[in-house]
Amino acid sequence: MTSKIFGSIVALVLACSTATAADIRRVVTALDANDKAIALFDGRVTLEPGATPSAKLWVTEASPAPLSFTDDSGAKPTPLPPDLGTALLVVEFPPLDPAEEAKMDPNFMMKIIGERAPRRGLPVRHPLMHRTRTVDYAVVLSGEIDMKLDDAVVHVRAGDVIVQQATNHAWINRGTQPCRILFALIDSRQP
Repeated sequence: MTSKIFGSIVALVLACSTATAADIRRVVTALDANDKAIALFDGRVTLEPGATPSAKLWVTEASPAPLSFTDDSGAKPTPLPPDLGTALLVVEFPPLDPAEEAKMDPNFMMKIIGERAPRRGLPVRHPLMHRTRTVDYAVVLSGEIDMKLDDAVVHVRAGDVIVQQATNHAWINRGTQPCRILFALIDSRQP
């Protein structure tokens, strides 16, 4: 089952204009039968098409993380992240169309997140605002974007790093170019 969280990213199609995204090269290492380090996978991962292109790169289902020297955990349909697990993904946020933004349900993203949302937190103030029971490490790879919080907007650009700890946030691209972000999502305790 595809996670509601991952589905929510794709659901941003309703709010964004069309964007073009290149594939991502993904290299996954493993040990062979002789304990030699090898590149198990070395290839292109295509961003799923749509208005918000995204690609799941890897998922772990426990902590400490189990190792798999044969399976492609990025290809498994799982929640993002699974309970006690992690997920690594790339998302490309195109500029937000203000007309589409105005039509959105005020609780659009929170309805998609559903039960995976932490119990603590103020009501959301933007249709794309949401909170997840995760610690998210986010690295802006290209472009720039606004991260809307409860009472502030933080503008980030390529090279910036965000650590989001189960708080209300929305990614809003008010620019003219897509913004690509690498996310590492880590399941967390309730705040």
